[in-house]
Amino acid sequence: MLRESPVDERGEVSAVAALLRGSRDAIRAPSPEPLRVKELDEQLRQMRAATVCALNQMLDLKDLNTGVHSTRLAEWAMRVAEQLGVAEHDLRDIEVAAILHDIGKVGVPDSILNKPGKLTPEERAVIEKHSEYGWAILRLIPGFERASLLVLHHHERTDGKGYPARLKGEEIPLGARIVSVVDAFDAMVSNRSYRQGLPAEEAMRRLRADSGTQFDATIVERFVQLAVQELPEISQIVAPAGLAAPLSPEQT
Repeated sequence: MLRESPVDERGEVSAVAALLRGSRDAIRAPSPEPLRVKELDEQLRQMRAATVCALNQMLDLKDLNTGVHSTRLAEWAMRVAEQLGVAEHDLRDIEVAAILHDIGKVGVPDSILNKPGKLTPEERAVIEKHSEYGWAILRLIPGFERASLLVLHHHERTDGKGYPARLKGEEIPLGARIVSVVDAFDAMVSNRSYRQGLPAEEAMRRLRADSGTQFDATIVERFVQLAVQELPEISQIVAPAGLAAPLSPEQT
């Protein structure tokens, strides 16, 4: 059963996690055969990649839009992180977190996840648990511990009004701040069961409108610059004051 709070340290390691841990321990063990160590390292890398793919496939089975959205989001997140000079080992964590940031939605009832209308306060409280559910899943897989923290905090806000921990500013891990921006953009431009996607120009205006409150201002600007390069027909983006309210949980 998924734990609903990072404070709860109980629970059993899954079979996949145990297998990964065994491979990691084998790599750490002294070996007179360097080539064998490299072989085990490659097996571990492939196993982790396969785990990410398998979990993303599970998201597709739960909600096709979520799985495709996650793959697209990872490409954007990696490019923004590279622009910010993020170290290679941190890039891997960001990639995993971007792909699997919504994995916790497997614990949210379909009646809430796919509700066409506005969520009630009770329903919103349920869907806001998905970041904690995602943390609870990923933290059990060796090598995904840091990525699990990015998943846990990807709905925090710069002004401290996010969830689950109400972190603010640089208290929020950099990777989580990156995922937050690209997640919001992709969610806004994507069609959902309850609304049509926004034009890219409008989505970027909304990002800028909430820059410094909901989103990290530096990351928003880096992302917008990259997005404009990908969408050359957008020549100017202006962010009028008070253009849009912050994104609600059902929009992401």
